[in-house]
Formats: sequence, structure tokens, C-alpha cells
Amino acid sequence: MHAVLTVLIGLMMLGTLGVLVAGMVGMVRGGDPQRSNQLMRWRVILQGAALVLLAIMMSLLRS
Repeated sequence: MHAVLTVLIGLMMLGTLGVLVAGMVGMVRGGDPQRSNQLMRWRVILQGAALVLLAIMMSLLRS
């Protein structure tokens, strides 16, 4: 179970990084503001999911 959570957290973190880089590239190129907002929402969702999974893993390691 710990290995699965670790992999999921890693994937969420990589996804967050990917969305962040995509947003920065779009901002540098002067892209669509709606797309930028959508990428920002996805970044926040992925960060939140990673934090929730991290909290679950920490609570499982405690017990």
C-alpha cells in the first residue's frame, strides 16, 4: 500500500510540474488567458491531490 501511495504522490508531483511548465511556456509566448486559467486550476487540483495522498500516507505510517 505504501508503494502505491508513493508512486501516486510522485505522479501527482510530476503532473503538477508539467502543468506548471506548460503554463509558464504559454505565458512567455503570450497565449490565451483562458488556457492559462485552466492550467492554473489543474495545477491547484494536482497539488491538492498530492497533499491529500501525502497526508493519507503519513497517517498510515503513524499507525
